[in-house]
Amino acid sequence: MNSRRKILAMIAVVTAATLASFLIIFEKRTAPPNSAALKEPAGDASGSEDTAVPVKIVAARRGNLVIKLRSPAEAAADKKIILKAEVSGRIKSLKVKEGKRVQEGDLLVELDDEEYALRFERAEAIRLRYLSEMFLEMQFAGSPVELDPKALGRAQESEQELQRASSLFERRLLSKEALETAKKKHELVLIETGLKKEAVQASAKGLTQAEIDVKMALLDLSKTRIRAPFSGVITGIRVSPQETVSAGRDLFTLVNISPVRVLARVLESEAGKIRTGQEAELRFIAYPGRIFRGKVDAVSPVIDPQDKTSEVQIIVENREEEIKPGMHAEAEIAAEIYQDRLIVPQEALLVRGGKKLVFVAVGGLAKWRYIEVGLENEKYAEVLAGIKEGEMVISEGHFSLVHDAKIQVIEQ
Repeated sequence: MNSRRKILAMIAVVTAATLASFLIIFEKRTAPPNSAALKEPAGDASGSEDTAVPVKIVAARRGNLVIKLRSPAEAAADKKIILKAEVSGRIKSLKVKEGKRVQEGDLLVELDDEEYALRFERAEAIRLRYLSEMFLEMQFAGSPVELDPKALGRAQESEQELQRASSLFERRLLSKEALETAKKKHELVLIETGLKKEAVQASAKGLTQAEIDVKMALLDLSKTRIRAPFSGVITGIRVSPQETVSAGRDLFTLVNISPVRVLARVLESEAGKIRTGQEAELRFIAYPGRIFRGKVDAVSPVIDPQDKTSEVQIIVENREEEIKPGMHAEAEIAAEIYQDRLIVPQEALLVRGGKKLVFVAVGGLAKWRYIEVGLENEKYAEVLAGIKEGEMVISEGHFSLVHDAKIQVIEQ
């Protein structure tokens, strides 16, 4: 009986020793990466492979970290105008077609101007008649009357009062009504003193009104020739040659899309981060993989009460006119720029055991380093602690690495 007990006791001791050995080996193999051994590794790791792992490296460097805001956007014409007929008449010549590019000042439409030319000639003839009558009257009126020195003094005082009133008006210290009163008072003084004799005579003879009629007739004549107010592209033509149009009739639309204006909307909470002059990148659905660059031109001071967003206008050079009004895009605006930060590429970051780390290439080995990360964008991460400027971090080929694994740096 005693021998049997001894045998069972020996078996229990052997079993316990075996189990203890197994547990020790298991703990070594599954030790967490944040253990003291990995925080301050020394010598070659027992798990290192003899074959070097090919990796790519990049230096941790100091630079600017740009935080961007993303927003849906839509392209619009920078300038757009519907050209209208300002006078009625028959279209004698229509020099536009859909999609035609025109330059500022180009002649676009000619209306039949015969009637307007005759009106101008008649008004000019009437003006010349009144001018001749007044000239003859002045020629035979005798010697001019000398002006009274007192009258000249009154006129000078009145002119000085008008100048003071104008100065006060410019400084917003006098109302417009008071300024008009001062002007009328000065004119009455000029008439009473005889200093405005010729102007009064011209008005009495009808010459003044005749001169106004000439200017009006000439203005109407000039409106029969419609020119481009700015450079752009013709679209939406609504008339045809030889068609008779009335004043105010829509003729066609002129748009300028070089540059093009892109309208984006940002949230109320982000509107305060946007400033004019900030750079923006745009990715249009029509051009996959391409990036167009522009700058913020204006930020609306009004928040839309419906969706709590603010409109941001971005100007984009569009020399080839690839971007058309109405195209949809995603806008990225460089809202915040943090200068002189230690940064590494996002590709270099790994997460193990809930902590962020990088591998640093040192003497042909991969060294495991825990890091503290600050600000991030889609390309870079700011490193607050864990590595120093100039250290070479592994950015490719590091997913299966262990501490002190042999590596071979390949060309970028």
